[in-house]
Amino acid sequence: MRSLFFLLCCLWPGLLHAIETTEDRCHAEVPCPLGDRSYHVLEPDGWDGSSPLPVLLHFHGWMRQGTVVVKHPRVAGATRRRGVLLLAPNGEGRTWNFWTSQTDDVAFAAAVIEDAAKRYPIDRARIFVSGYSYGSAMAWRYVCENGDGVSALLAVSGTLRQSEHCQQAPQEIRHVHGTSDTVMDFPFGPEGETTWPVKLWRDKLGCAEPGEGRGEWRVTEPLSFQRITWEDCAEGRVVLDVHSRGHFIPRGWIGRQLDELLALPPSYP
Repeated sequence: MRSLFFLLCCLWPGLLHAIETTEDRCHAEVPCPLGDRSYHVLEPDGWDGSSPLPVLLHFHGWMRQGTVVVKHPRVAGATRRRGVLLLAPNGEGRTWNFWTSQTDDVAFAAAVIEDAAKRYPIDRARIFVSGYSYGSAMAWRYVCENGDGVSALLAVSGTLRQSEHCQQAPQEIRHVHGTSDTVMDFPFGPEGETTWPVKLWRDKLGCAEPGEGRGEWRVTEPLSFQRITWEDCAEGRVVLDVHSRGHFIPRGWIGRQLDELLALPPSYP
């Protein structure tokens, strides 16, 4: 009994430290502090603890926070299964300031990536930026101002004005939007063109008109997409997926884009 008591006394400080370390570690719903702001991080399933990780920086929708993102089956469910580190910044007042280039949110999001790089071995050649609704517009703003190091934009149901002038751009743009969206309205062109949502990027990357229709495709029933791509751009590539429904993250869409970008076999979810 005396030996057991002595052993527990020796181990107790270490056990307490381990418990404190686990509880204090920011992960999933426990935010990582960054100055007077914070973000959430979620590792992929089965990560070995040392291999470099592709990154998806995802901006939440209006009146949401990163806690929603790291639990969302259509966002976190996609990154967890594909070896991607998910970063979910928290917007001030649960929203984003994307209306003009004069926003602190771009610098904050860039700082999120740098802070995460101190905690994880990130793959700088595979940084993807995403967002939904207001978060999609914020993702557009981020790559517009700080996109040179971004591999691809994955935008869902939200844009900037197509007349914006962007200083930078990612290597690839992938945007999905519903023609019946009345929250972040589908930006039809002057003659009702459905290719207008990515005009800004087509102009920026020097893409030739009119793009190539890739036909109908789907991840799940019953939602289908009409895909148009611009492959012959002076720089980069643009992909637009259009569906007929409203304002939501299409099931399996983010996962399928990651499959294509990471050269993985197409899968669901």
